[in-house]
Amino acid sequence: MPKSSVPFQFARWTEQYGPVFSLKQGPRIFVIIGRHQAAVDIMEKEGINVADRPRSVAVHETLSEGFRVILEGDTERWRRMRSRILHANLQPKVVETHGPMQTRHAKNVVLNILNDPKNHQRHAMSYSASVTMSITYGKFTPTSSTDPEVVDMNRFSARLGQAVKPGAYLVDAYPILRFVPGYLSQLKAWNREEMVFYNEQLNVVRRQMREGNARPSFARFMLENQKQYQIGDKELAFLGGVMFGAGTDATTSAITIMMMAAATHTDAQARVQEELDNVVGRTRLPTFDDQETLPQVTAFMLESLRWRPVSFGGFAHRASKDIIWKNYLIPAGATVIGNHWAIANDPEVFPDPHKFDPQRWIDDAGRVRDDLRFFTFGFGRRVCPGQHIANRSIFINTALIMWAFRLSENPAAKINTLAFSDTSNIQAAPFEICFAKRVDEKVIRELCAPGE
Repeated sequence: MPKSSVPFQFARWTEQYGPVFSLKQGPRIFVIIGRHQAAVDIMEKEGINVADRPRSVAVHETLSEGFRVILEGDTERWRRMRSRILHANLQPKVVETHGPMQTRHAKNVVLNILNDPKNHQRHAMSYSASVTMSITYGKFTPTSSTDPEVVDMNRFSARLGQAVKPGAYLVDAYPILRFVPGYLSQLKAWNREEMVFYNEQLNVVRRQMREGNARPSFARFMLENQKQYQIGDKELAFLGGVMFGAGTDATTSAITIMMMAAATHTDAQARVQEELDNVVGRTRLPTFDDQETLPQVTAFMLESLRWRPVSFGGFAHRASKDIIWKNYLIPAGATVIGNHWAIANDPEVFPDPHKFDPQRWIDDAGRVRDDLRFFTFGFGRRVCPGQHIANRSIFINTALIMWAFRLSENPAAKINTLAFSDTSNIQAAPFEICFAKRVDEKVIRELCAPGE
C-alpha cells in the first residue's frame, strides 16, 4: 500500500493494469475502481452490494467510538440514521429553505474579499463554517475561520483525513493489535477531545431550548426526537459534530478550488461573466432563482469539482457478496475503493481530461447536460446526504464571486494547482489570487450589505 499520495499512485496503476485492479495487505483484499463505466457498473448498479463499510478499528471503533455515521457499516442503525434523521433534514425541499441564509453568508464572502483579498481561503472557510453552524446548531451570527470552534473542528478534520487513508493503521489489517497496551492511546485521547467539543455545542442548544429561544436546527430536531429515533446521548452529540465538521471541510475545499480554477483559466471565467452580465446585469446580485438561466455558472462549478475532486481517493466500501464484473470476481469481504482522481481523468468520458473545460457539461442547446455526471459526493447508497446543501453553496459563491470580481494569477506567484493536503478531503495549500472589481465598489457594498 502506498504510504502517501495514494490516489495518484492508484491512478498510475489504473493506467498500467486497467479499470479494475486489486492488491493485498495482510489478509485484506483491496479492489480499486479507476474508470467511469466500471464505477457505474460496480459502485452504482451493484450499490446494494457495496453499501457496507470495511471494519475500521482505528478510526471508527477507537477515534469515533462507533458513532461516525460515514464509517458505519450497512446496519439497521446506519439505515435509521440516514433515511430518517439525515434525510429529514437534508432533503432538497428542506435545503431550499436555507437559501436566504446561504446567500447572506455568500455576500459576506464578497465583502471579506473586498476588505482582505489575501485571505480568500479563510473567507471560504468562514462561509462554510457559518452555514454548517447555522444548519447544525442554529447559530445565526457569522462564524470566522479564527473562531475557536472552527479551529478545533479543522484540527479534528485533519486528524480524520490522515487516519482514514487506506493502510494508515496496521490494526485494521490485524485487529488483534488493538490489545497491545498503549497502541491506540493517541486515538483514544483524540476521541475524548472530540466528545468534549461536541457535547459543549449540544449543551448550548439544550440551554436555548429550556429558555425558549432555540432556533430551528439539526441539533434541536435530534433533541426533540431523541426518544422517537432511539438516539443515545453520545450518538446524538457525535452526529451533530460530524455534520458540522464534514460540511465545513468539504465545502471550504470546493469553494477554494472554484476560485483557483477561475484564476488559472481566465477564458472560462470570462464566459461565465458574459452570461452573468447578460442574465443578471450589474445592478443586482445573482440569486438561486437565476440558476436555471445560468448554465455556464453551473458548468463551471461542475468542472471545478471534476478537475480537482474534493476527495481525491474517496471512502472505502465493502463488498457484502461476490460481485462479477466482466471476467473478474470481486470477492465478498473485499474493500472496494472508487478512486475519484482516476475516474475524473477517464479520457473516454472526459476527453482531454487534464484540460479545464466547463463546456464539456453543456449540450448543443446550451443547457447543462443530464447525461454526464461525476461522483463528487460518493457512490450509490453511500452518497453524501449533504450533497444538496453543498451544491447550492458552491453555486451561489461561484455566481456572486464571479459577478463581483475578475480573478487572475499573480505572474510573480504562479498557483500550483496540485498542491493539496494528503488527506481524505483535500485542502489547497495557500495560494495568491488577484481580485479586480468588475462592478463599482459602492454598488457591491450596497448590494452585499447585511440585511439587504
